[in-house]
Amino acid sequence: MQKRKRKALESDGLKVGTAQEFLGLSDDEAALIDLKLALGRAVRTRRVRKRLSQADVAARIRSSQSRVAKMEAGDATVSIDLLVRTLLALGASRKELGRRLGAA
Repeated sequence: MQKRKRKALESDGLKVGTAQEFLGLSDDEAALIDLKLALGRAVRTRRVRKRLSQADVAARIRSSQSRVAKMEAGDATVSIDLLVRTLLALGASRKELGRRLGAA
């Protein structure tokens, strides 16, 4: 957020903070959410780059199109295991997965 906008909000009596602060998340909980979101973005990026539909990806991982949509949207019900399996099914290497995990 721009400093000017932040100061204006604070001068109006509003408190400005992070989603982590607002939700009362621990550092570990916030890191887990960041990781899952990064993996979901990686699924979408890889799918689009390969010109695949969500249904195409779903067929590869024996799941549903709606599940792939949930992965890409960062739905809390999607497991990290499924995100990793999907990335591997889309051709991600272990090295790339390691970089993704390290960057999250």
